[in-house]
Amino acid sequence: MRHADSFRDLVVYQKARAVSRRFFELSKSFPAEERFSLTDQGRRSSRSIGAQIAEAWAKRGYEKHFVSKLTDADGEQQETQHWADTALDCGYLTAQMRDELVDELERIGRMLQAMIDKSGQFCGTTASCARESAGEYFIDRPPLTSHLSPLTDHRSPTTDH
Repeated sequence: MRHADSFRDLVVYQKARAVSRRFFELSKSFPAEERFSLTDQGRRSSRSIGAQIAEAWAKRGYEKHFVSKLTDADGEQQETQHWADTALDCGYLTAQMRDELVDELERIGRMLQAMIDKSGQFCGTTASCARESAGEYFIDRPPLTSHLSPLTDHRSPTTDH
């Protein structure tokens, strides 16, 4: 199996770009009154699928961020399915056009889920993959409750009474 050197090498990204182009072409025939609603929303969500995949690729060093961005991409593909359903309901797409678009979106969704399920293979345990323990973000200091509050007993935290 070939190794991806860039997000552009990912088949799922290539499919996302194709879906985005397809939605754009189909939406050109939507009525003008849909320009700032259905047309823009569907174009935005369909374009965001690939953008989220690209962002996920950039965050491979942090597995949880990688998975989060792939989850966002999946949400965008599902939103695009909604807009395709809406366009069908409004009579702007035929059932065949909608079905072809949704079939491809569902395929992208399955590919994204497979990437999520195998995220460790994308992120790995190499030196470029950051895995910090939660403890590294805490410092030792006395709890804030040990200081007197100027609002509750009118003494400054720096004043000893």
